[in-house]
Amino acid sequence: MSAPPHFSCVASISDITVSISLRIRAKIKKFAAALVVISLAAIFVSLGLWQLDRAQELSASEKTPPIQDQRIYNLTELTSAEGSLPVEAFTKSVATSGNYIATYKAPNQKTSDGTVADWEVALLQVDTNSAILVVRGLWSERLMEPTVAMSNKVEITGEILPSQFEDRAANTSSQISRVDSSLLTAAIDLQLFDGFIAVTSEALRTGEITRTRIDISLPAANVPGYYWQHISYVVVWWFMAALVLWAPFYKRREEPEAS
Repeated sequence: MSAPPHFSCVASISDITVSISLRIRAKIKKFAAALVVISLAAIFVSLGLWQLDRAQELSASEKTPPIQDQRIYNLTELTSAEGSLPVEAFTKSVATSGNYIATYKAPNQKTSDGTVADWEVALLQVDTNSAILVVRGLWSERLMEPTVAMSNKVEITGEILPSQFEDRAANTSSQISRVDSSLLTAAIDLQLFDGFIAVTSEALRTGEITRTRIDISLPAANVPGYYWQHISYVVVWWFMAALVLWAPFYKRREEPEAS
């Protein structure tokens, strides 16, 4: 007994509809997969470009000398005794005044030209509650200006620098192992500024104090291979992009079944 004509027609239409639906779903899946692949590849390429830009910026910064700020700031404009020295204040010129209340020897210190010598480091009280370390000059010249006493107010200008972190000698009551105010917190009943001032000029009411000044430079940031580290990331990210684009076309070889 054969199926009625109208039933065969309905079955045929249903088969066609199912077939079209399956084709649409397959195309949607392919489109979605292609969209995911392209999106991932674009992300990896973007990450590679970002690392390439970082490498180029690093290379350019090493070739371009930094612009020196010529302004002389008041000490309290850049920092305070209640916090750490801001990075943006490093090497800026500052001016302040006060009274020297203590003097320390800082042995085996190195200047920017590599000369090793002992420095005279004084503690300058700038107000009733706070003080800051000051590198005045060579220890051998500490007696050149005998009029500088605790009762004399001195006005100074200099370069503000971060505290040292490497000990150069033993720490005693008259000697500091490094130029770092944290070494004095137990002995000094004042709030101490982080960092110190490398003096370029000192003046009393009677006139300017003339002596050898210390040229101090910040330790160079030595990060070997940093530029090439960025380049290696570029290669890795772009390799990942190529891998993502290639993956859909890879057909895994099926091993023949063992007989």
